[in-house]
Amino acid sequence: MKLYIKYMVSARCKMTVKEELKKLGLHFVNVDLGTVEIMETITQDERDQLKIAMLRSGLELMDDKKAILIEKIQNVIIEMVHYTEELPKTNFSDFLSENLNYDYTYLANLFSETKGITIEHFIILHKIERVKELIMYDDLNLSEIAWKMHYSSVAHLSHQFKKITGLTPSFFKSLKNKKRGTLESV
Repeated sequence: MKLYIKYMVSARCKMTVKEELKKLGLHFVNVDLGTVEIMETITQDERDQLKIAMLRSGLELMDDKKAILIEKIQNVIIEMVHYTEELPKTNFSDFLSENLNYDYTYLANLFSETKGITIEHFIILHKIERVKELIMYDDLNLSEIAWKMHYSSVAHLSHQFKKITGLTPSFFKSLKNKKRGTLESV
């Protein structure tokens, strides 16, 4: 039986879900971002208990098919941007359509209606978060980051970074090197 869980976006969330399933005596086959496959069919009482346990952890067991699809869209994007070494060579609309087996126009319209932002903007926000991580790691220079994140140029990356954060990438990097002052020095 497959269950869908909202707000499940990290390895820590997966650990939490596994722990809650064990507490309820449910056996899982697979726990992935946004989805859980369990061996048994659960009763309504078990489902209610799981729903309460998920809410306590900041997660939500989903029933609505459209909400499940929105969560799948988000999880595919998060997985693609944050947890894969190399972004796909195809464009994002084709990538989402292939992964979710839906027409991209339908996905884009549903996402925009529900979330209030476009899929493209959601991807940009996550790409900029990933760029911030890569800048902080200090392993790659800005050219390498731009190439890794599929920006056409460093200028394009810098423009988008400033548009989203209000800072240039180099200024953002310099913030990491500044020491935090004490409360008394404020």
